[in-house]
Amino acid sequence: MEQVSGDRPLPAAYRGGVMALGNFDGFHRGHQAVVGRAIDRARAEGRPAIVATFDPNPARFFRPDLPPFALTTIDQRARLFGEAGADAMLVIRFDAALAALSPDAFIAMLTDRFGVAAVVTGQDFTFGKDRAGDTAMLAVQPGFAAEVVTAVRDGAGVISSSRIRAALGEGDCATAAELLTRPFTIEGAVVDGDKLGRTIGYPTANLMLGEYQRPRYGIYAVRGRLADGRVLDGAANLGIRPSFDPPKELLEPYFFDFAGDLYGQTIAVELIAFLRPEAKFDSLEALTAQMEKDCAEARRILA
Repeated sequence: MEQVSGDRPLPAAYRGGVMALGNFDGFHRGHQAVVGRAIDRARAEGRPAIVATFDPNPARFFRPDLPPFALTTIDQRARLFGEAGADAMLVIRFDAALAALSPDAFIAMLTDRFGVAAVVTGQDFTFGKDRAGDTAMLAVQPGFAAEVVTAVRDGAGVISSSRIRAALGEGDCATAAELLTRPFTIEGAVVDGDKLGRTIGYPTANLMLGEYQRPRYGIYAVRGRLADGRVLDGAANLGIRPSFDPPKELLEPYFFDFAGDLYGQTIAVELIAFLRPEAKFDSLEALTAQMEKDCAEARRILA
């Protein structure tokens, strides 16, 4: 799958395509239904299947003071869209110029710059200045076909990114994974830490949390995926490490039975289960004793 920029006309190979149009930050079950329908339609009509997403998230553009809330990075989305069967991911830069477009100008962008034959959206999709355009407006455009996918529901209601964020805030990894169809995963380059874990027999691979939604601070059973394809089980502290000074917000996975050097490598860490909240210990002995218990519980869960 190819990643292309929305700042220029689409390459000829993707013009006349069926485009799934939305933000798709979480690529949860609801998003998957929209993208899946676009891909099915593209295959049936012999057209390229394109998934369009916005970067930054429009909410970040309009409210730059919001706390971090991302459920995926652009790179993660690209892999997920590719695995779903898309031919291309179109990244549309959300800036002041895009925010100022009238609904008619936004539609002209779809037809002139991107050459779409059909668009598929969720039922709540809006566009144009002040969100004045909606799916009803798309449906009456003569230049392309438009299709709306109804919201996906479960027993608790509409599946949404806000529900996933709420679950993560409670440390409810199982619900988040059910809505996402995969564990919530933090991906990033391993950075230098204080190397305190090495001194007590638990060396960690430290990741900055960046723009990711902050899950509940605490200890997690995790699964790490390395760039070379290896999959490692482990336990991780996610939070500010209250037993150490100064506080530093990190995801610190300790991978069982692993002795390699991961500094500088990009790894993915899946949050499988929440074990306990962060706690401050009076001594390194008390901390290491608790870490032994945490690792034993993580091994049991991951087995």
